[in-house]
Amino acid sequence: MAVKKRNKTSAEFSMSSLTDIIFLLLIFFMLTSSMVQITVELPESSSKTVAPTDYAVMMTKDGKVTFNGKKARMKDIRKLIQQAHIKAENKKNATVAIIAEKGVPWKKVNQVMSIASSLKLRAIIATQPKGK
Repeated sequence: MAVKKRNKTSAEFSMSSLTDIIFLLLIFFMLTSSMVQITVELPESSSKTVAPTDYAVMMTKDGKVTFNGKKARMKDIRKLIQQAHIKAENKKNATVAIIAEKGVPWKKVNQVMSIASSLKLRAIIATQPKGK
């Protein structure tokens, strides 16, 4: 009597280990992405042209903020720009100049840009002259 060999290999693939690995990778990338802080250096310019501005927001790296030369808090900038824009004569092409000292986090500059955009105002970043 001949004995038949059963030499069948299973063609199944276990997905449980793959989902575990993907889950661990997802957790790893979520944790590391929250720890990364992106720092963007503000650009320098060789242009000597000064753009006309209606409102000036100046920020220093130690956290001080001024609006049109007067001390202000970051949380009050929206209200100050709105009030100044209501009183302004040139409402059509109003521009907010963002003057940020080197070392100011990009997040704060972007916050002022978002405020200007939401108020339908143009925003420009005043750049530092090259070599200074």
